[in-house]
Amino acid sequence: MIDSDLLDLLGDAAEAVRGALDTVDDWGPSGRKAGQYAFDIVADEAALAVFDKVPELGILSEETGVHRPGRDVWVALDPVDGSTNASRRIPWYATSMCVVDPSGPRVALIVNQATGDRFEAVRGGGATWNGALIRPTDCQRIADAVVGITWVPSRPLNSRQIRALGAASLDICAVAFGGLDAYIDFTTSGHSPWDYLAAVLVCWEAGAGAAEASGRDLVTRIPYERRTVVAAATPTLLEEAVALRAAMR
Repeated sequence: MIDSDLLDLLGDAAEAVRGALDTVDDWGPSGRKAGQYAFDIVADEAALAVFDKVPELGILSEETGVHRPGRDVWVALDPVDGSTNASRRIPWYATSMCVVDPSGPRVALIVNQATGDRFEAVRGGGATWNGALIRPTDCQRIADAVVGITWVPSRPLNSRQIRALGAASLDICAVAFGGLDAYIDFTTSGHSPWDYLAAVLVCWEAGAGAAEASGRDLVTRIPYERRTVVAAATPTLLEEAVALRAAMR
């Protein structure tokens, strides 16, 4: 499939998730596993029904793991990233999807399911927010930066301000469009590929930087093989943010 077809497919999956969420009455825990909500399952089923029509694609889903292993091209899928926000009606949760091929992240779509905002990226083709090209800020120093975080750092960042917004895919996209100057994951366990791969491609294509705090490859196909993601508006700021995160291990 060509990139435009892949992007259309991701769009169909996001629309299917939106339609499924519109039918949900139970916004509480699923009772199946910790941190999972009933609507996560409904959303996953809706997205998978779309991807099942394209059997040449593998899937790595937060809710149901690996589907069709061994495919060279696969989709990292988080049907609802920011599930706790969704359960509490905080309008910052998204369907996040990234097509990955042997060269890395290829096509990405993140849709804020509360607002309809769409972040798209194609490798080598730039990144957009609702169809308009996006760019990060020119911030160079943590001291001047508004920094998005996941979890609480072990000591003060000495940044201009911090934000804990609760949906990693959207948080990282906020670096790409200039809402945040940087994003740092301060969890001890990190995030899984479905949480961040799509947003990382959006950052790269917008001109922002994104890296793994310990230097590992961000692409992994192993469920729950986590990474600690740092994103920043400029190379200088990214270097400082990575060093800051490393100092807080």
